[in-house]
Amino acid sequence: DARIVKALKTALNKALVLRGSEAIVLEPDNPAFGPQMKQAVKLFQARHLDEQGQPLKTDGEVGSLTWAALFGPADVPQHVQPHDPLLVTVLAVAGSQADAGVREQPRNSNRGPEVDDYLRRAGMQPGVAWCCAFTYWCFDEASRQTGQANPMFKTAGCLHHWQNAPGQGARRLLARDAVADPGRVQPGAIFIMDFGGGLGHTGLVERIEGGYIHTIEGNTDASQGREGGGVYRLQRKLASINKGFIDYAGV
Repeated sequence: DARIVKALKTALNKALVLRGSEAIVLEPDNPAFGPQMKQAVKLFQARHLDEQGQPLKTDGEVGSLTWAALFGPADVPQHVQPHDPLLVTVLAVAGSQADAGVREQPRNSNRGPEVDDYLRRAGMQPGVAWCCAFTYWCFDEASRQTGQANPMFKTAGCLHHWQNAPGQGARRLLARDAVADPGRVQPGAIFIMDFGGGLGHTGLVERIEGGYIHTIEGNTDASQGREGGGVYRLQRKLASINKGFIDYAGV
């Protein structure tokens, strides 16, 4: 969009204000996003922080965090409540587990009264990784409370869920498309991370604030790892979700 490119070039010219041999002067009326503009974006990213005080990724791409640093966070999408009644209940159920401080017992065992229940509900024996089982349990509990069928594909495998969710009627949003348009990520969506070798991690998006998602996750901890020992509320950069999102709204 030529209007967006013009706005970006005008903002970059104002933000960088370079002179002499280092000068990068962009032509706002030129609609091309060329190499010089990418260089300017990288320079801006190297000199600025996001709204959380974290360094911007110097990739030359204008994602939501860079956009917010240029124009202010008010221009970046923020979503705090699902539109789907079932997903409202799913997040309430997940939040109750985080508030209760569910932890593995004993530590680093993938066991415990609640953890065992999550796994059994997803059709697995206790003692294995349980982040996806926790998500399934939240959907199942919410479905029981609202008196409707559970739409989530029954599995304890993150990547197995990614592969099979469309067969349940769910929509998938690729990571690159989410970063390009954060407004497409909605509360109640399920994020999927792929670590290779069949390993993954998953959790629920509680709300979105610009380039960050606030999540409720099982089998994690404050380090944001995939083998942590409890249910936690966490904050992640949207760009850290490398596989994508699954949305069961309206299913």
